[in-house]
Amino acid sequence: MLPTAGPFARRSTLLRRPAQAHGAGMEALAARTRPRLHRRADWLQFARFATVGASGYLVNLAAYTVLVRQAGWHYAVAATLSFLTAASWNYMWNRLWTFRRERGSVAVQGLRFLIVSVSVYAANLAVLTLLVAAGLGAITAQALAIVLVTPGNFLGNKWWSFRRAGTPGGRTARGRLVSAPR
Repeated sequence: MLPTAGPFARRSTLLRRPAQAHGAGMEALAARTRPRLHRRADWLQFARFATVGASGYLVNLAAYTVLVRQAGWHYAVAATLSFLTAASWNYMWNRLWTFRRERGSVAVQGLRFLIVSVSVYAANLAVLTLLVAAGLGAITAQALAIVLVTPGNFLGNKWWSFRRAGTPGGRTARGRLVSAPR
C-alpha cells in the first residue's frame, strides 16, 4: 500500500500517476511558451541570441577543427576545450548584447550560464558521440550536434540564466512572464 500522507505522499502520487505528472510539466511548458511566440521583442531577442550563437558556433568549430586536425586530439577532448572557449565567448556577448536589459549579478548569471552550458554540452557530447558512432565525420557531427542542442540552450538562458532580476522565476506577482521592455 502506498502512503497517502507524510513525507512520501507526493512521491507515491507520482509513482501512481507518472503519465499525469509528466503531462502537467509539458502543459506548464506549453502554457509558458505559447504566448511568447507572438511577441516581436522575443523574436528579436532570439535573433540576437542566434547571432551570438552563430559567432560562438564559428569559434567552437574553429577551435575544434584546429584541435582535431592540427593537434591530433581525440574528438571528445577537443569538443570539451572548444566548448569552454565558445561558452566564454557566448556568455560575454549574450550578457552585453542579447540580454542587456536583464542585467543581474555577473557571478550569479555567470554561474547559471555555466550550468545551462554544461547541461547543453552534455547533450551535445551525447549527440556527437552517437553521430560519430553512426559514421559521420567528427567535424560534420559536431556541426550538426551544435545545431540540435541550440533551442534548449536559448530557453535555459532566457528563462533562467538571464531572467529579469528581482522576479521569482522571471514572473510578475500575477504570474505573468517578464520580458525586456519594448
